[in-house]
Amino acid sequence: MISPRRNTARVDIDRVSDTSSRRRRDAVAVEEPLEIRIATDAGEEHQVAVTMRTPGDDFDLTAGFLFSEGLLAHRSDVADLRYCVEVETQEYNIVTVQLSETGRFDPAELTRNFYTTSSCGVCGKASLEAIEIRGCAPIPAEGPTVTGEIVRSLPEALRSSQPVFERTGGLHAAGLFDVSGELQLLREDVGRHNALDKVIGERFLNGGLPLGDAVLAVSGRASFEIMQKALAAGIPIVVAVGAPSSLAVDVAKEFGMTLAGFAKPTGFNVYTGRHRVR
Repeated sequence: MISPRRNTARVDIDRVSDTSSRRRRDAVAVEEPLEIRIATDAGEEHQVAVTMRTPGDDFDLTAGFLFSEGLLAHRSDVADLRYCVEVETQEYNIVTVQLSETGRFDPAELTRNFYTTSSCGVCGKASLEAIEIRGCAPIPAEGPTVTGEIVRSLPEALRSSQPVFERTGGLHAAGLFDVSGELQLLREDVGRHNALDKVIGERFLNGGLPLGDAVLAVSGRASFEIMQKALAAGIPIVVAVGAPSSLAVDVAKEFGMTLAGFAKPTGFNVYTGRHRVR
């Protein structure tokens, strides 16, 4: 299988302290563009998006992005995923999704879809309506519950399972846990949305959606996009290390999701869906 370049790079730095300065090598997270394309069975190819990401799990990222943005619905829609290699540079920064005979793609969806994304800059009401138009259903009130002890444990469980963050200190993470706090899947990326897309994409490609029994933990804050992607995947409980935005709270409340923020060993805030935290 073709592999993209490494997810870390070595750079020269000056390490400065109160009393000295010395030259050394250090590891930083790689950030490169990924172009996502869709090819139909009629031979047409369309550029969908370009996102800045950390190389690795690019097929998961592509599938997760397209699913969470409403451009893919079923695993059977995908016949193949492939890199389009730039021969001169040997860079693997283009991924094409080849649709199956049953896969459908309307180029007009690109215009509608990216209005949906930009609409969160228009007003919260437009954003919530856009999610409803895409057919995202509310999370059932019944379902999994989690203890406060488990919620408090998730940030450290997430952090301790980040190998690239350990080397660079520069990556976000999204992790799927079960209600007992056991890590099921983790992905890292310079972008928190990309990390979540990688998680969702892995489950999409392996037939694991929806994620109705999962707990999602994310580093950093919980934004509208994080909640919208979690909702698309059917995730009932979202735990953020940082703060939620007002629109993230609105999404969680409108669609019956549990949202916790500022999670740490000493406590957390529950913004919506308190009935799932016991």
